[in-house]
Amino acid sequence: MKLDKKEFLLDKSSDMPQHVAVIMDGNGRWAQKKGAERIFGHQNAVQAVRDVSEGCVELEIPFLTLYAFSTENWGRPKAEVDALMSLLVSTIKKEIHTLIENGIQLNAIGDIDSLPVDCQNELKEAIEATQHKDKLVLTLALSYSGRWDMLQAVKKLVKEGRLGNLHEEDITAEMFSKHLSTNEIPDPELLIRTSGEMRLSNFLLWQMAYTELYVTEVLWPDFRKEHLHDALIEYTKRDRRFGKVNDKIKL
Repeated sequence: MKLDKKEFLLDKSSDMPQHVAVIMDGNGRWAQKKGAERIFGHQNAVQAVRDVSEGCVELEIPFLTLYAFSTENWGRPKAEVDALMSLLVSTIKKEIHTLIENGIQLNAIGDIDSLPVDCQNELKEAIEATQHKDKLVLTLALSYSGRWDMLQAVKKLVKEGRLGNLHEEDITAEMFSKHLSTNEIPDPELLIRTSGEMRLSNFLLWQMAYTELYVTEVLWPDFRKEHLHDALIEYTKRDRRFGKVNDKIKL
C-alpha cells in the first residue's frame, strides 16, 4: 500500500519527522507462536525492514535508523548469534539492488569491528555502493548501545584534551553530540518500538532526549507500511514543547 502524504492532513504546526528510529522487537515471540525456532522470526523480519524503508522514501522522510543488533545481543546463544550474522550477510547481498533502485543510502553505527569479517566486508561494499543515494539514509545500529556510544565520545574528548586541543570550557552539548557515532544525522523525532515493550533498551540514549515514543503491540515481522502510517499519524498529533510552554496555553 503506497502512502499518500495528504492522508496525514499536515499543517504548519505538525510536520512529518525528519528522522524515525525503530526498535525492531518481537521476532522470537513471532516465531514461537508459529512453533518455529527464533531464527525463523528474524528471517521473516526482512519484509518489515523493506516495507518501512520504502514507506519512508514514499513519504520523503530522509532518515531511518533501525536497532538491528545490540551489544547485549552478543549474550544470546551462540547458534542464534551465528545465524543472525549469516542472515545479515545474505540480506545485504540480496537487498543491495533494491536499496539502489529506491535511492537508499546505507549507513551503519556501532562497534562494527566486533562483527565477523564477512559482515564487515558486506557492509563496507554496500555502504560504498549506495553512498551517493539521497532519498533516504538507512542506518543500521549493529553491535550498538547508547552507553557504548557515549563512552566512545568521552574517550575521544579525553584524547583531544591530552593533546592540548581541548579545554574544559570548550565542551558543550553540541560538541559532545559531534563526537557520537550519529554525528552526521539529526536526532530522531520519533521512536517506534514494536511488540509492546516499554523501554529504550540502551538505544540512542543521548540522541533521544526529546524523541516522541510510539509503542505498538504488533510484532516486528508483522509490521507493515500501514503500521508506520499509524505511528506517523499519532506523531502529528503530539505537541512537542521541548520543556517549554505552548504559547496557546494561558497560565
